[in-house]
Amino acid sequence: MGKRVLIMGAAGKDFHVFNTLFRGRPDVRVEAFTAAQIPGIDGRVYPGPLAGAAYPDGIPIEPESRLEELVRDRRVDEVVFAYSDVSYAYVEERRRRAESAGAAFLTPDPRALMLRASCPVVAVCAVRTGCGKSQTSRRVLRALRDLGKRVVAIRHPMPYGDLLRQRVQRFATLADLEAQHCTIEEMEEYEPHLLNRAVVFAGVDYQAILAEAEKEADVIVWDGGNNDTPFFRPDVHITLVDPHRPGHEISYYPGRENLELADVIVFNKMDSARPEDVRVVEANVKRHNPTAQVVYARSPIHVEEPERIEGRRVVVVEDGTTLTHGGMQFGAGILAARKYGAREIVDPRPFLVGSLADTFRTYRDIGTLIPAMGYGAAQVRDLEATINRVECDAVVIATPVDLRRILRISKPCVRVTYELDDYSQPDLGEILRRRFA
Repeated sequence: MGKRVLIMGAAGKDFHVFNTLFRGRPDVRVEAFTAAQIPGIDGRVYPGPLAGAAYPDGIPIEPESRLEELVRDRRVDEVVFAYSDVSYAYVEERRRRAESAGAAFLTPDPRALMLRASCPVVAVCAVRTGCGKSQTSRRVLRALRDLGKRVVAIRHPMPYGDLLRQRVQRFATLADLEAQHCTIEEMEEYEPHLLNRAVVFAGVDYQAILAEAEKEADVIVWDGGNNDTPFFRPDVHITLVDPHRPGHEISYYPGRENLELADVIVFNKMDSARPEDVRVVEANVKRHNPTAQVVYARSPIHVEEPERIEGRRVVVVEDGTTLTHGGMQFGAGILAARKYGAREIVDPRPFLVGSLADTFRTYRDIGTLIPAMGYGAAQVRDLEATINRVECDAVVIATPVDLRRILRISKPCVRVTYELDDYSQPDLGEILRRRFA
């Protein structure tokens, strides 16, 4: 039988770990995946056609709460931790659980998970969710296009539906998002690229995804998820740090690995960061990656019809994963509400519906704003119902996707957007010109 393995995941990196490290190996038997972080992803099966001939019935995906039971019942030799944006204390607690049940525990070497592309790769990663990867990826795409390069984006996986159908996904238009039944979480990442006229690939099997993307690209931009490490070996590895969360760059997994592997480190949100917090992050960068090129950037906000905010009672809707996995308590929407003189930022908690109430119970520090949770149709309905129940004059929408296209909101809405302004020299454009011109 060989070594028995269990992979702890969250419907993304876990599948990539299996595909790159274990698929096709006769000396290893993967007994199960466990699922965490994302609601509704357990109870499925990683399909046999994806898993390979050794797994004709596929591989079960179990809730992480069953970790010890699975280790004992399946006589697991090794537990592999394969999801992102958790503290090192959290990882160590999982280590203790696995070892107490009788299994070894490891986190995979990120380099072993990096596939080699036939064209150059620029990876955009971060030390935490919500640092600003999306606008940085768009900035990188524009800079490479200005150099005359054909560029496609490959996004970190979010396969929350039919895994066989999601093996290789290609998005070129907004209609593709609807045709492939994307969740809000997926649309938040794909739609800004599509509006920027970029093709996006994503899915489950990143070797197959890479083969398709290489047909269309001179350069690939890896648009990372959460604070995960790249799935492709980068020629330029860009990592964002967030001075709003000083110290997190070295205390969260695997964000610290991104910090240590980076060629370029971008200090984002300098327009709203406290100088003393910037100094803490600078000291940690110098200690852990003293040779990296440092770029400083702002994230200026653009607000359409700001007069709808002034003097009004508003409820703010922000990116869901930034508030949950990322632990942030404010974002561009809160900054816009304060800047343009909202009379009150209404607390949505008395108006929560269904799964959103569950989200607030799980993530107790979210505060007085609404995370745009949308992992499935039920969550989308609950999000819409909650927004419409809140007693306010206007809704400030600061999500990467325009929720007005997805939800029927009964109140006036104000959209907040933001782009990266890398102002130090050399900026990202110059760094990429030196590498690829």
